[in-house]
Amino acid sequence: MEAVIQEETSGCGIAASAALAGVPYPDAKRMANSLGIHAEDKALWSDTRHVRTLLSAFQISTSPVETSFESWESLPDTALLAIKWRLEKDRAFWHWVVFIRRDGDACVLDSRKSLKSHVRQDFWRMKPKWYIEVFN
Repeated sequence: MEAVIQEETSGCGIAASAALAGVPYPDAKRMANSLGIHAEDKALWSDTRHVRTLLSAFQISTSPVETSFESWESLPDTALLAIKWRLEKDRAFWHWVVFIRRDGDACVLDSRKSLKSHVRQDFWRMKPKWYIEVFN
């Protein structure tokens, strides 16, 4: 699995879905748009429904619930993480990233364009609030 870079400010959910599906960002964006999901919609930052719908369209199943983050060690092998969680005018916002663990090695795929490396292992800097387990 490789990191996919978001092309819009609120495109992190599309980019995370693209990484999980193994497709380029433009393909994921086309699929999202066909489902009525648009990167310009700030709901991508504050609603799990859009990302769940997009992942389902790629035939990727997820847990139906969000699970509170406890530790990096307790995460499942693949998960969508909500980091940079904050409240703005009583509405929750976050940044989507993908956590993966393979053969004991763990990393986070972060789609933020301005990063020097989109494969992150600086776990102490990220402050996940919760996650959604990804099953395939």
